[in-house]
Amino acid sequence: MERHFDPILRDELYTERLENGLTVAVLVKPGFRQATGRVAVQYGSIDSCFVDPQSGDEVQVPDGIAHFLEHKLFEGPDGNVADRFAELGADVNAYTTHTHTVYYFTTTDHFAACLDLLLNFVQEPYFTPESVAREQGIIEQEIRMYLDDPGWRSSANLMEALFVRHPVRLDIAGTVESIRRIDQDLLYLCHRIFYHPSNMVLFVAGDLDPRAVVEQARAAFAGRRYPAQAPIQRRLPEEPQAIAQRRRVQELVVSQPIFRLGFKEKQVGLTGRPLLERDLLTAILLDVLVGKGSPLYTRLYESGLIDQRFGFGHAPEVTFGYTYVSGPTPDPERLEAELLEGLARAREEGIQPGDFERARRKLVGRILNLMNDLEGLSYLFIDGFFKGIGLFDEIPALQSLTLDAANQRLREHFDAALAATSVISPRP
Repeated sequence: MERHFDPILRDELYTERLENGLTVAVLVKPGFRQATGRVAVQYGSIDSCFVDPQSGDEVQVPDGIAHFLEHKLFEGPDGNVADRFAELGADVNAYTTHTHTVYYFTTTDHFAACLDLLLNFVQEPYFTPESVAREQGIIEQEIRMYLDDPGWRSSANLMEALFVRHPVRLDIAGTVESIRRIDQDLLYLCHRIFYHPSNMVLFVAGDLDPRAVVEQARAAFAGRRYPAQAPIQRRLPEEPQAIAQRRRVQELVVSQPIFRLGFKEKQVGLTGRPLLERDLLTAILLDVLVGKGSPLYTRLYESGLIDQRFGFGHAPEVTFGYTYVSGPTPDPERLEAELLEGLARAREEGIQPGDFERARRKLVGRILNLMNDLEGLSYLFIDGFFKGIGLFDEIPALQSLTLDAANQRLREHFDAALAATSVISPRP
């Protein structure tokens, strides 16, 4: 077992890789009443084409199957496992992203029993034609509901505008047509390949004994006899650097237009520290350029083009990436022009040392606060794990960043040639 100690945060993280390939990570939080357990699988919506490690055959599965599998694992021959967590007084849930699937619980009692439930139900798929058909109906309703959701459509339309071929442009849940092609055999196949311990990580946090957690995980997997499995080969289409479409407009029932401007990442394939540093530089730049204390934000707010719902974000993934700013506005065309003009001016002039240092310190404070939030730090660990980023890497990386690197990132990333706009307009 490896011990990782952060002298700034004064936190201890213990990790061990089991014989079957499962990584177990335990963050010890003395005095915490709550504890959480999370199993993360490196399997997301973009993994629709891959090579079966056993047969060597390339497999193409319907879009949305990772999300479908997440839903179905909760249902076993004895009912829904969520009911058993509720009997123990625990909250349980799951989510699927473009790159991974996570199952988790939070509890103040019966931690060991909850952890056993979590470790067992993700390993025990149970699918029948009837249950698959029933789930198809449920997810079809979910997909149709999101088709009319303005916020969701704003984001989805931007993805379709930014990306030409990469499956990030597709809905995580798939389409009505794609989920109708899912059957129990495909679900069992995807579970066998992706839910192998070597493609998973168990993360727990709380006032816990690391060795007891590791031994409990080892026991939960011991009788399964997983065969050795090579890393999964995922097949992604070659994505051109150019965007797919400059502007997408859709009419829906909204009181005023919803605006979203995105910038596509030029370079992909980064992992570990380089990817982390680029993400942190982007977060600093967004705060300086369009954060609530910035001159550009103030000007847009005082002119009535944006309100307090204006926001921004960055998606730093290995095979894709993008940055966005968004919010409701009475005049999308003018807001777009003002934003692009302000960002172009910033690219020419660069950001100032004082602004850079203020944003960096603000980000350090946000990370420090996050370490007392079980949900937030769990997300931070899992999101970084599959990218080769450690839980304690962020503050040292932040301290190493320079103003020159920030201005270089500003010039490279906020390029109007790689910008796309999504607008949801009021339906007449």
